[in-house]
Amino acid sequence: MENGNQIGKQHKAIIMNRRVCNLTGVTDVISFDPQEVLLETEQGILTLQGQDLHVSRLTLEKGELDLDGRIDSASYSSDPSAHMRKESILKRLFR
Repeated sequence: MENGNQIGKQHKAIIMNRRVCNLTGVTDVISFDPQEVLLETEQGILTLQGQDLHVSRLTLEKGELDLDGRIDSASYSSDPSAHMRKESILKRLFR
């Protein structure tokens, strides 16, 4: 039974030449703009930073996302409130 639960928790990130990123295990897109993409994955919050970032394919039903642009950094946080600070800033901007 545990093996079945672990299968649903798999996440894979492939970054090729810092220009293309293929991800699986994506559960939600929290925010995105040309400099930063903030994702919720099976393994925590993933922040991708760079320039001219573009989500070229998103299939949340399958948990897949393809991204292109110049990728400068990728970092994970297992703190579920890590993205709340970002959301509160966005919410204040759109009031």
